[in-house]
Amino acid sequence: MRHASTRTAKRLGLLSGAAALAVTGASLLPQQAQAGPGDFQRGPAPTEQSITAERGPFATAQTTVDGPTFNKGTAYYPTDTSQGTFGAVAISPGFLSPEAVVSWYGPRLASQGFVVLTLETNSGTDQPDDRATQLVNALDFLVQSSSVKNRIDPNRLAVMGHSMGGGGSLKASELRPSLKAAIPLMPWNNDKTWQGDRVPTMIMGAQNDAIASPASHAKPFYDSLTSAPEKAYLELRGEGHLVAVSPNVTIAKYSIAWLKRFVDEDVRYEQFLCPAPAPNQQISEYRNTCPTG
Repeated sequence: MRHASTRTAKRLGLLSGAAALAVTGASLLPQQAQAGPGDFQRGPAPTEQSITAERGPFATAQTTVDGPTFNKGTAYYPTDTSQGTFGAVAISPGFLSPEAVVSWYGPRLASQGFVVLTLETNSGTDQPDDRATQLVNALDFLVQSSSVKNRIDPNRLAVMGHSMGGGGSLKASELRPSLKAAIPLMPWNNDKTWQGDRVPTMIMGAQNDAIASPASHAKPFYDSLTSAPEKAYLELRGEGHLVAVSPNVTIAKYSIAWLKRFVDEDVRYEQFLCPAPAPNQQISEYRNTCPTG
């Protein structure tokens, strides 16, 4: 939980800013204007049914992308342009895995109001640091050169990844601290120290993972995120390492909630994150700092 003093300081800052405007009667210039609460909300108010549905409220399309600084991938995006631009998410598969194993995230997340790029890595044996570089390069390509760049808000970007791709998403957050969110799935990385990572991060582990066991990977990663403004750890009950490579309602639900809360700053989704969900048939353990807005 954030310290009360931090929240108080933020509130005082907002009040002093408002007071200054009231006294001067001035208005912010366009280039100085900052987004207010709800400016990035996309789609209707969420429900348990809407966040767990196979498809969200947005119709989607997809296109193949091939960037000069990463291998290739598929961009999934909402076809609606009436609500403004969207946040973007790049997703990396794991060791020896093709793009196809993470392709299910594309339409699932895009239909909730995101531009999503699933990657084919340069090599199946790429290590986490290599995957991290490809993730940030792919995001740069999306917002600067891709055919969907006009649909993306370049200031609202995130990364996800499975296994070594999850380890890569941790490194990508370190490389690119301006990211709004990261979601490592069953992450694997020899580096266990992420004290400098300042990106809101939700780590998902699998209780019976024999490849990247929570005890040696996901949990130490979570514990080391001492500078992250918010963090969460979700452990899937009875599941193994490959649970993330095919459609899974629990993974989708909490990924959507985390991305909506931190990429879109949409507090309507905080209900799914705070208070923390209790252990149940799908979740064996859940830890968090509980987003506070």
